[in-house]
Amino acid sequence: MSYLLSSPSGSSCVQAAEVLEVSHDEVNRFLLQGNYTGKDLYEKAIVHLVAEGGTLSGDDSVLDKPYSGLGAGLITYLYSGKHHRAVKGIGLITLLYTDLKGVSLPVNFRVYDKQAGKTKNDYFQEMIKEVLLWGLRPAIVTADTWYASTANFKFLRNQELSFLFGIEKNRIISTEPGQYQQVSTASIPQEGLYTHLKDFDFVKVFQTVDKDNDVRYYVYYHPDQHKCRSFSRAQFEKAHREHWQIEVFHRTSKQVCNIEHFFVRTSSSIKTHLFAALRAFIRLTAMVKDQFLDSFYALHRQLFLQAQREFILNFA
Repeated sequence: MSYLLSSPSGSSCVQAAEVLEVSHDEVNRFLLQGNYTGKDLYEKAIVHLVAEGGTLSGDDSVLDKPYSGLGAGLITYLYSGKHHRAVKGIGLITLLYTDLKGVSLPVNFRVYDKQAGKTKNDYFQEMIKEVLLWGLRPAIVTADTWYASTANFKFLRNQELSFLFGIEKNRIISTEPGQYQQVSTASIPQEGLYTHLKDFDFVKVFQTVDKDNDVRYYVYYHPDQHKCRSFSRAQFEKAHREHWQIEVFHRTSKQVCNIEHFFVRTSSSIKTHLFAALRAFIRLTAMVKDQFLDSFYALHRQLFLQAQREFILNFA
């Protein structure tokens, strides 16, 4: 973890061996023999979190591997929101929990394996079940439109969980019995519209408009319909902000924790590297929380400040 956090430009077994002053084979064996699971990650994260009352956010990210072969089962072509096309990479699916104190940490993960025959929604439901079994008690679950299937909504309802998901503009709602319309054609007040979502249940729909005038729609559900109806704009915006923490996690894990910068090829080594990078993010967050660092990006600045000064003085 410390090696990944301190490495300025990716990671490799050879470089790690040189830095840590161990043999290349020792690093390679560690990566090959690691068999870490989502529960291992949860147990390391939960000691820093308040387990009840927070926001549980699900999302996936493509780790770009444009120059890697397709020999490893985990490297395949996946649609990337960053590139807006299919790219070669690894699909990492993560649950991030933001507790009542504002601490956000990954608590479960999966690596998309095309050969396993499972969809991202299958992984999403598996991970939700697991964290509930392990003792997490979120007040709300959030995700974007990729996970806003009716099957996922019904799954979360069966778990007696409230949720806030982005939805596509063509989802069908009914504000009056027998009258149906696309959500994009409905008049949605600032405080949200209490309505019925086709093939599901009564929900509250919210609308946002960004600086580019792009309109987005969100659906909120609570098992207690009184609480669903009374869910306010302020509560919506709070949950929406907390969901954004998973985007911060994706960016930080790539830019600071070297999660996508590696050269190993086997599935077991890749999974161990990803687990170590997720653990590195937990350690980095703890350093910021304890005010050892003032931001996620301060570590590299502090590590290389003196070395850079000495280089400039010697060069001059």
